[in-house]
Amino acid sequence: MSKLGSACVVGSGPNGLAAAIVLAQAGMEVEVFEAEPTVGGAVRTMELTLPGFQHDFGSAVYPLGAGSPFFSSLPLEQHGLEWIHSPAPLAHPLDDGTAVVLERSLEDAVRSLGADGETWRELFQPFVEHWREFAAEVLRPVTMIPKHPLLMARFGRSAFRSAQAIASRFRNERTRALFAGMAAHSFLALDEPLSGAFGSLMIIPAHAVGWPIPRGGAQAIPNALGSYLAALGGTIRTSSRVESLATLAGYKLILFDLTPRQVLRIAASRFTPSYTRELQRFRYGPGAFKVDYALSAPIPWKASECLRAATVHLGGSFAEIAASERAVRDGKPADRPFVLLAQPSLFDRSRAPDGKHTAWAYCHVPNGSQVDMLSRIEDQIERFAPGFREIVLARHAFSPAELERMDANLVGGDIGGGVMDLRNFAFRPTWRHYATSARDLYICSASTPPGGGVHGMCGYHAARMALRRWAGRR
Repeated sequence: MSKLGSACVVGSGPNGLAAAIVLAQAGMEVEVFEAEPTVGGAVRTMELTLPGFQHDFGSAVYPLGAGSPFFSSLPLEQHGLEWIHSPAPLAHPLDDGTAVVLERSLEDAVRSLGADGETWRELFQPFVEHWREFAAEVLRPVTMIPKHPLLMARFGRSAFRSAQAIASRFRNERTRALFAGMAAHSFLALDEPLSGAFGSLMIIPAHAVGWPIPRGGAQAIPNALGSYLAALGGTIRTSSRVESLATLAGYKLILFDLTPRQVLRIAASRFTPSYTRELQRFRYGPGAFKVDYALSAPIPWKASECLRAATVHLGGSFAEIAASERAVRDGKPADRPFVLLAQPSLFDRSRAPDGKHTAWAYCHVPNGSQVDMLSRIEDQIERFAPGFREIVLARHAFSPAELERMDANLVGGDIGGGVMDLRNFAFRPTWRHYATSARDLYICSASTPPGGGVHGMCGYHAARMALRRWAGRR
């Protein structure tokens, strides 16, 4: 028995595995309980269409995975994780048959954006050059006294502005469209506060560390984390759904890589009434409607530049993307949705049989929406890649309800662990952040700071808080 005792983590997404690793590094005996047969949560890879076609169930491209302060401190490459970088992180096709390409090099981006290049440099260069310090600041709870006050003061000047306000600084509609697609990752309307910060937080790592994909699929990330945890003596129990705290007796610390809804279902009896009410008030964000494709050939983009990028944003102009995201925030599915598409098999031949390809696409929808968005997604792809439907060998569509059935954390199809507006940004999921009203129970999921994204920092910070508090009362 470890001198520090034993701990457990419920849920084996990247945050849960990160928390388990921190606890194991500190000397605790750690067990992870995962309800599904494989680790990873939404970060899994499986055959969803035809034999031999490997599809990422949830996320597929990982700027914050490659740039995570915690993941970067671990020897994950020794446990099978290999990053692949497409020549360009992102392409954004337009109706004139061309595409705006986000180049990985900041200098190349400045040159390619022409009249907007120097504004781009002014907005992002300080954070690209100081990525390590910047990432450590933004991937943590907000603090009144940052460790790098000048850097964060500079970011703060635009952090709470809307994407619309920041995009107004660009002269060219092409650059504004590019920024709109970045900001739309926030699931916010583009005239809302914080939407601009999300756009910036997609662009900065693109230049600092790239937007890579893992060789073999997303599953490589939790597999590497799990392998490293095992090397530290930790144990993972798959197909082990936790229904109540009664099954977790004896652990000194329990961390939940779950959203507030699941935490309440398991542990409400241990919480004070006021804390229970706080968790009940937690608000989930819009959902996703996702489609995986097995393809007979690469996507026939009108703009050949799209073949340089693993990620493609489909939405046209700033105004069109803004209209799509506003509709969703108003509780309506967009007629012409903004579509995020990944084409990993162009750069990782392990994803599909020889000569064949995979693609993955999703759009935002109201939480729990039952509207079938398949034709609208494919209309957007066909708009920029005529003939796309002709190369589809098979497809697998996930409604928000189906996403939630595959992973209970995706409540109503919300892939971000909760809406990231001003209130949830400051108090996520409550003012206690990772702590609960029970001193041995903590939350370490994307419903805690810094929020969604595959970076493990929610789990890292939650575990460190749990260890500090546990040491303080021993």
